Amino acid sequence: MKTICKTEGETTSFIISDLEPVYHDAVYSLYYSPIEEGFAKSYPSDTPNLNRIYQNFEQYAEEMILQTAEVHSVPWDKSLLAFLQIIENKAINWWLAGSSALAVRGIDIIPHDLDLIVDKASAIKLGELLLDYLIEPVLPSHGWIANWFGRAFLYARLEWVGDVNDSVDLTNVTDFGPVAGSRLEVINWHDKKIQVPPLELQLKVTERRGLTERVKKIRRFMNGKNE
Repeated sequence: MKTICKTEGETTSFIISDLEPVYHDAVYSLYYSPIEEGFAKSYPSDTPNLNRIYQNFEQYAEEMILQTAEVHSVPWDKSLLAFLQIIENKAINWWLAGSSALAVRGIDIIPHDLDLIVDKASAIKLGELLLDYLIEPVLPSHGWIANWFGRAFLYARLEWVGDVNDSVDLTNVTDFGPVAGSRLEVINWHDKKIQVPPLELQLKVTERRGLTERVKKIRRFMNGKNE
């Protein structure tokens, strides 16, 4: 595979080309869209630091795809430790969601990435602190679950959503929305305190998603904790 940075007027695209078909599903799951040259994501050409972010993308895209396709293992713990070092003593309002929030509890799960929930100010600040690792610019997102999104590659894929919309909890309570955010628990992990959603809530979400094996692992963990 190779990467291309292509600017057409007010739009600049990061393109993945010459990609073997076996990796197409992985790239689709990362929300890259098919185009003539391959797969792409596009951004406003006047986005700050876009050239630098593309250099990061060029460096990390292949490894990101190989991890997403489960060809390479995901060193999520190494990524999280590095992230914690970068934000130490910084005013970042964040918590961990998704499979990584289960993994830090000691549940036998290997996350594909790290999912962070932040507020608007922290979403923007993380773009500054993680500039050397950004593979997509931190930009507003409209008509989505949150108003901001950022993606970096720090040994593994690290993503954050900022200012999550209240509407995500209207039909079914999520493990990344305001309800979860009001009921956070603190986990000690490598002598660091990490906020995560309640385990009972994550179990309900996992059941709703039909992830049978993960449900079994969570239940085994909960039973072990209660013995």
